[in-house]
Amino acid sequence: MLRRFLLAATLAAGLCLTAAQAQQDRRPPYWASIAAGKAMMRAGPGKNYPAIWLYRRADLPVKVVETYPGWRKVRDPAGTTGWMLQRLLSDTRTALVTGAEPRPLYEAASAGSKIRYHAEPGVVGRISHCGEGWCRFDVGGREGYVRTEHIWGVGPGETID
Repeated sequence: MLRRFLLAATLAAGLCLTAAQAQQDRRPPYWASIAAGKAMMRAGPGKNYPAIWLYRRADLPVKVVETYPGWRKVRDPAGTTGWMLQRLLSDTRTALVTGAEPRPLYEAASAGSKIRYHAEPGVVGRISHCGEGWCRFDVGGREGYVRTEHIWGVGPGETID
């Protein structure tokens, strides 16, 4: 009985990885998003390095370009690069609408399909089902398909199921 309990406890502990723990094995570059409502970017991988930016926007996409134990060097949509605590990042895939004008979001992954709505530049949404130049984009429950060249947070030719 005790052996079964210990086995079950060990399996449960192994399955309960946090987002930060899951990121430890990933090789850069990869995409992540800011998990916290406030997240500090620093000049180096430690709290003793000066702060260079304070983000107040959860879900903002970032690209992880380097890793250091407990820290990730990230690039934000504006191109600013610095270090963030790993626990402030999430594996949730998000993207930011780019450009100077609203971008159409379509009913299907086709420019010939009906436009559901437009997203303003700077809007952040969750992405899924990316492929062949399109991603499903969800902003607070309003969903549609957007061209990948109109968002920042997905690489060229990248596929997401």
